[in-house]
Amino acid sequence: MDGGFLAWLRTPVGRGFALIAVATAATGFAMSAQQNIVSNYFEHDLGLAGPQFGYITAIREIPGFLLIFLTALFYRLSLPKLTAGALVLLAVGYGFFGVSSSFWTVAPWVIISSMGYHTWLQTQFALGMTLTTAGKTGSVLGRLAAINSGGGLVAMVVVLLTFQFNLLSFRSTFVLCGILALVAAIAIVRFPSLDEGRVQAIESRREPLVMRRKYRFYYLLNLLDGGRQQIFFSFGLWVLVDHFRLGVPVISAVLIGVTTISMTLGPWIGRQIDRRGVRQMLEVANVGYVVALAGYALIDNVVVAIICYMIYSFIMPLSNIGASTYLRTIAAPKDIAPSLAMGVTMQHAAAIVVPVATGFILTRVGYQVPFLIACVFASLIFLVTRRLGDVDGTATPIEIAVAKKPTALTTVELEEAALTDK
Repeated sequence: MDGGFLAWLRTPVGRGFALIAVATAATGFAMSAQQNIVSNYFEHDLGLAGPQFGYITAIREIPGFLLIFLTALFYRLSLPKLTAGALVLLAVGYGFFGVSSSFWTVAPWVIISSMGYHTWLQTQFALGMTLTTAGKTGSVLGRLAAINSGGGLVAMVVVLLTFQFNLLSFRSTFVLCGILALVAAIAIVRFPSLDEGRVQAIESRREPLVMRRKYRFYYLLNLLDGGRQQIFFSFGLWVLVDHFRLGVPVISAVLIGVTTISMTLGPWIGRQIDRRGVRQMLEVANVGYVVALAGYALIDNVVVAIICYMIYSFIMPLSNIGASTYLRTIAAPKDIAPSLAMGVTMQHAAAIVVPVATGFILTRVGYQVPFLIACVFASLIFLVTRRLGDVDGTATPIEIAVAKKPTALTTVELEEAALTDK
């Protein structure tokens, strides 16, 4: 192996990236494997009916809506410890799924695993951002997205083969998911204290709650994005299965294809965000969303529907990476983690209302209307991105401060710079 790479791994940044990569791959496997089997487990082993699936979904999303308050409660914990604690919750929740026998006995494990999952969603990006400067945030987050997709792809293949040949049961697979989430927790707890890719002697303080006017476009992006993505999450695969009558092998092939593309092109997406700017890439993404969602709604053809599903799924990581990169360019370091948590809460504020309302519409007038509503959300997000400004073309207070004092800049100076245009 190249000596330079080994030397890089011994640096704080190299060690930090290796640890978060292990945690991301393990968590990607655990989450993907659990999501692949949980619906069948609910139906075949627990005997849950249609309405109970909806109740389980609502229960699962509540911790996401309450994430900002959960994060505030543990704000004194360092990010690595908070993340490790969240992954332990995920491990416990996944590991004990298999001991359930009814709706009420599985509900506690749904809540516990959801608390871990939704906390990981925001702390993973917050930790990743500490590995590099603001101008390279997209590249790092793109690599992490690719690693997550890689873990998910391995999980899909393992589930497909082990269930095809009866090598694993539902319960043993849930235990395997719990073990991998625990591996992720053990890895991430050793993540070094960094800021802008440099070691911090004293970790910067995090605010328990952050709600600032200067972050309003970030909040709005997440709120509208939550409405759009929940419509697709709720009904995207359902349309392929219910309307176009696609079976498990075809659906599996589609999901494996999407995951493979995401894993391969994830780093490229991140580099494009750094190179071309957040605004341009988010504009392109939302034009793509409108095309894919409109195709779903207006063209009654199975091949077109599969292509639209793959287009949507491919560009989906752009939204999260782009919004997080935008936040990085405008936020003080101590505000990033709680602001990311606020973003997840905003997404789930929409997640609680939108699927219920659009599901009611779907049963009355057909599946086409909810996807046209999702087009409206994507169009509104496009308009919001026009207000972000050219992030790459306009130096932020942090970038100006770093340029003036690149070798001796302290965390306090970075935070003061970020607060100048609050």
